[in-house]
Amino acid sequence: MTESAPAQNVETKKTATKKDKKDKAKPVSRSSKAGLQFPVGRIHRHLKQRVHSGSRVSATSSVYVAAILEYLCAEVLELAGNASKDLKVKRITPRHLQLAIRGDEELDKLIKGTIAGGGVIPHIHKSLINAGVTKPATKASSKASSSTPAAESKEAAEPVQSQDY
Repeated sequence: MTESAPAQNVETKKTATKKDKKDKAKPVSRSSKAGLQFPVGRIHRHLKQRVHSGSRVSATSSVYVAAILEYLCAEVLELAGNASKDLKVKRITPRHLQLAIRGDEELDKLIKGTIAGGGVIPHIHKSLINAGVTKPATKASSKASSSTPAAESKEAAEPVQSQDY
């Protein structure tokens, strides 16, 4: 009977098998738990680096910041994609980002800075449009008042400027 006692101890010892390894759960990222694409862990690390000494950063704050960043990026990319599609181009450029951000009132308030390579937003002031329309009318009235042949030949020699608005 002394021989069977050590045999029972050997049988009760557990050895690592493939079945035990399968039971171990794979690590799941905090981004996938929250259903986000942006890296929650990396944002948490950067928040901890930026916070003043002695302060702590909660785990939910990094999830919240990642969700906000993901939403803003999705919104800007959607508007910029629409702008590039309107211009019949397949690649989004800084100009498309500029048009998208400046076209949306809330994003324009949020991002007031300059976008490199964005250019300017096309805008013509109403007073300039009205001034451009009235100027040719005044020239036409002055042409009608000058009835001498010499004045008509001078006006015919001047090139006509087209006004594109």
